Amino acid sequence: MHKNTEDLQLQYQGFLETPFLWNGKGVFGFQQFQNNSVNTVSFNFNLQQKLRLGKLVERFVSFELAKDSKIEVLAENIQIQKDKITLGELDCLLLRNEKPIHLEIIYKFYLYDSSIGNTEIEHFIGPNRKDSLTQKLTKLKEKQLPLLYANQCKAYLESINLEASNIEQQIYFKAQLFVPYDNLKLKLNTLNQNCITGFYVNRKELLEFSNCKFHIPNKHNWLLKPHKNINWLKFDDFFEKLDTFLIDEKSPLCWLKKINGELHRIFVVWW
Repeated sequence: MHKNTEDLQLQYQGFLETPFLWNGKGVFGFQQFQNNSVNTVSFNFNLQQKLRLGKLVERFVSFELAKDSKIEVLAENIQIQKDKITLGELDCLLLRNEKPIHLEIIYKFYLYDSSIGNTEIEHFIGPNRKDSLTQKLTKLKEKQLPLLYANQCKAYLESINLEASNIEQQIYFKAQLFVPYDNLKLKLNTLNQNCITGFYVNRKELLEFSNCKFHIPNKHNWLLKPHKNINWLKFDDFFEKLDTFLIDEKSPLCWLKKINGELHRIFVVWW
């Protein structure tokens, strides 16, 4: 198998194994999409170009949905415009058991920082502190979901025989959550505990792992569970490579291999 193809299969498998950030209806009143399709392990869709991670995930979701006989995907990535200016995009319109659904697709990485905000949801921020779970949920509620009811969307919906009032809006939100190294047993009350997939450390805390080996995967491979079939870096070599990220205030996701063979996902944060 060609390495790019092999990587893609592993990325798809990692995507499938990532839990939904919550189940049912609860967070901001959003209904989480639940797909009970068969586990389509083999991703055999031909990608014509290199996609950024968010768009790759959308292709994975599309492929997954297409394998469900109860689902018919009507349209994807629908640009809604006004006077040639794009107002936004609808990720996916589909029929499930003949019921029309507008589906917004999200895959995120968040770190728990109790110093930010007052609630569990507010405590989760992006690795580089430039975004947060609260900001994403607010954008969904105030911008992305209301787009369905915009006048500029009406004509398009009519062209595929749909009315906004008959369409249910749901969220396909998967996430990997990371907790502080000094709070590994953190228990979640609102979000899915199974989404906690690793921990994060700063540069100083990383010194505790000087007898371990490391790997810095590319962004697409952030989807993967760590595996041993790679070239591992010794601590000093890793530390030198790491600094190129931290100097630019970027927090990379890394794989850590302990002496006993245990593998962990970690973020090393610049802050």
